[in-house]
Amino acid sequence: MGLTPTREILDAAFTAGTGIGGFNVLHLETAEAIVEGAEAAGLPVILQISQNCSAYHGALAPLALACRAVAAGARVPVALHLDHAEDERLVDEAVELGFGSVMYDGSTLPYAENVRSTARVAQRARDAGVLVEAELGRIGGKDGAHAPGVRTDPGEARSFVEATGVDALAVAVGSSHAMTERTASLDVDLVRELHAALEVPLVLHGSSGVPDDTLVEAVRAGMTKINVSTHLNGFFTRAVRGVLEEQPNLVDSRRYLGAGRRALAPEAARLLRLLALSKGGS
Repeated sequence: MGLTPTREILDAAFTAGTGIGGFNVLHLETAEAIVEGAEAAGLPVILQISQNCSAYHGALAPLALACRAVAAGARVPVALHLDHAEDERLVDEAVELGFGSVMYDGSTLPYAENVRSTARVAQRARDAGVLVEAELGRIGGKDGAHAPGVRTDPGEARSFVEATGVDALAVAVGSSHAMTERTASLDVDLVRELHAALEVPLVLHGSSGVPDDTLVEAVRAGMTKINVSTHLNGFFTRAVRGVLEEQPNLVDSRRYLGAGRRALAPEAARLLRLLALSKGGS
């Protein structure tokens, strides 16, 4: 219970053929809400802090230490993960801060350079006992970029994992970051091919735009870690907006941030239950 190495949580889901939620933290209230949801579901969760979020707060340490404190007091296993880090120095800082896993994103680099830089990062993290996730086949939508039709090749994925030694791989199978409508269509057959080709857990980025039934199908096909940010942020923001519309003179930010926290937690719990019930075997 409490703060748990990511490897323990991810390996358990991978072995069981179920999904595990990697939910992004923007500030303390989202971390609290995600953990509240995990406790309500009685299921583990992975708290994720992105490089962009670190930049927003001016540094990684303040939010990371807050998330560690929230995780430490949780009644369920909670891991801490660095998401979409393109800066190797930030990866090293996350390792020093006690993150259980890091996602080094070299997906915008030419393949050979992605392999070299990812292998370098993976070796340092492995020496510290930290799980490493990487990305192959750029997922669309990040920072407004869009890469329609991009897919991860199973053979290339196998070579990439062997060459870099990463512990999990984010793959491009049709999802896109920052979608506000759940209309994405995944190449589930490709998920099956990638699952058969690799011996490490697969990670789905851009899951906010994927409908429930497709998420279930993807997990059953072999996807393990399901990253969600925008979808959960929508619950938080709509609740905040509702309070401010009803009480335009409100100045105590705890009143509207608290409403956002209360709105996010049940949806985090619902998603975790959905992924946990998506038993593999198809």
